[in-house]
Amino acid sequence: MAEDVTLKLTRDEAIVFFEWLARFNTEEGRQFVDQAEQRVLWYLEASLESTLVEPFKPDYDQVLAAARSRVRDPTE
Repeated sequence: MAEDVTLKLTRDEAIVFFEWLARFNTEEGRQFVDQAEQRVLWYLEASLESTLVEPFKPDYDQVLAAARSRVRDPTE
């Protein structure tokens, strides 16, 4: 039996990561060495989708932009 691993993300990081995963998982031409890599990304996307409510809000674009702004490195 496989041992579970827990990853901890802030809500902003989870929103940004979810958006990237959702976009990546629908792009053509992405390359995997093994189908297991694709399966893990699908699982992560589904897990975030069942946890986050933000992607289903009508103002998701603004929520995402704000989350990206908070996660991004500060400009000097």
